Amino acid sequence: MSRLVLFFSPLLCGLASLAAPLRAQEAMTLDDAIHAARTRSVAALQAKHAFVSTYWAWRSYQASRLPLLTLYGDLGNFNRSQTLLQNFESGEMVYANSFNMQNSLGLALTQNIALTGGTLSLNSDLSRIDQYGVNRNLTWYAQPVTVSYRQPLFSFNPFKWDKLISPKEYEVGRRTYLESMEQITLNTVASYFRLMLAQMNQDVAVSNYDNTKKLLSIASERMKVGTVTRDEYLQLELRMLTDSIAINEASVTVREAQMALNSQLGLGETSVIQPVQSEDLPQVDIDYEFVLQKAMENSSFNLENEIKILQAESEVARARANRGLSMTFNARFGVSRTAPGLPEVYRDLLNQEVVGLSFSIPIFDWGLGRGRVQRAKAAEDVVRAQVEQGENDFRRQLYSLVGQFSSQRQQCMTSLRARRLSEERYGLMMEKFRRGNASVLEMNAAQSEKDTALSRYVSDLSDFWNYYYKIRQLTLFDFIEGKDLDVSYEEMIEDE
Repeated sequence: MSRLVLFFSPLLCGLASLAAPLRAQEAMTLDDAIHAARTRSVAALQAKHAFVSTYWAWRSYQASRLPLLTLYGDLGNFNRSQTLLQNFESGEMVYANSFNMQNSLGLALTQNIALTGGTLSLNSDLSRIDQYGVNRNLTWYAQPVTVSYRQPLFSFNPFKWDKLISPKEYEVGRRTYLESMEQITLNTVASYFRLMLAQMNQDVAVSNYDNTKKLLSIASERMKVGTVTRDEYLQLELRMLTDSIAINEASVTVREAQMALNSQLGLGETSVIQPVQSEDLPQVDIDYEFVLQKAMENSSFNLENEIKILQAESEVARARANRGLSMTFNARFGVSRTAPGLPEVYRDLLNQEVVGLSFSIPIFDWGLGRGRVQRAKAAEDVVRAQVEQGENDFRRQLYSLVGQFSSQRQQCMTSLRARRLSEERYGLMMEKFRRGNASVLEMNAAQSEKDTALSRYVSDLSDFWNYYYKIRQLTLFDFIEGKDLDVSYEEMIEDE
């Protein structure tokens, strides 16, 4: 026995030094851990910036529906060169000297028409040409008002589809942010209870080792009087070896679990957390039909399916529009004049009207257009089938989660009762062994039952909160508070 103690003493001292830093830990409840992860973790920052990106994409779409005012021009275009020209009477090609400077300035107001897919423009232009050399001259050219309209006919209207899709994409971004935060919560729950289980296993391993050491001392005395056999004594010695190995393995597991939780919470490697085990679980009744309703109303799942179908339909519309007749109507109305002086160029303005219709009709394309339409329609059918299958899988997932959660609270209560009973039985079995009324085999069985019950209770607690927060993620509904999840999106944008 003394040789055994001397053998384990260095090992236990080393293990104690490993466990010592974890003893001075900061107690943290599950709610505290979730709050820390949602406020300062890297994942939370990534979720925020993903939403900000979606927000500015939405702002860009809104801007595209508003009038666009543009200032444009060419300044200081100096040209002194020879240009090849053709005499319109003789047809002779000659080089003419160019020696001039051109300046122009314009203002354009453009508005996209989402209903028709056309573009309406209002322009005002002013140009000046300074001619140098022998025939020195100055010419102004003004187009004070020009109204232009371009209308594609029988063609794909991107403005129409953007109007249908872009608002949904922004709403998906809002909901995705909430779902990302709930995923952070789920990851935190997993890391939190992983550390709790690791620390509990470490404490159990140390306690078991101490108890086995005491029992081994008792067995040594009882073996002298013949109430404990050599075989039973060796079983206890083997148990002590197993417990010592478990302490070492538990210490490594605790460190790994601690670092994983620190990373999840955005803490440094030196921070240590002591999870608080709470036996109080909320009484939450969740109905499948209500869960399904909230999931369809609040989650991004339904909206993403709608977007997929709209995008597939838009590709069919694009293929059909590009298949046949392509026609564009162009019209421009305005006034203009040239003059040697700036004031004169705005007097006695001349009207100008330009109206035209351009078209393109494929006579024979070897079935290219029809093939594109059929391919787009086939892709649309695939998307609709995938959406339908996804909805069925989504409903099954919700039904399974609700069923698991509904029985999990009772499961936790049962495993808590089993834990207490196993601890009480283990204590009684130790006392019986001291009095010589229990065998080593019975002692080992009681210890194994106790250890299993402890692990099972922590696992059931982890499952309870995992099921709850998973349902909350899929519905974006707080069943404890009885309200939809929400966040101040405006504050996130203002922080940028």
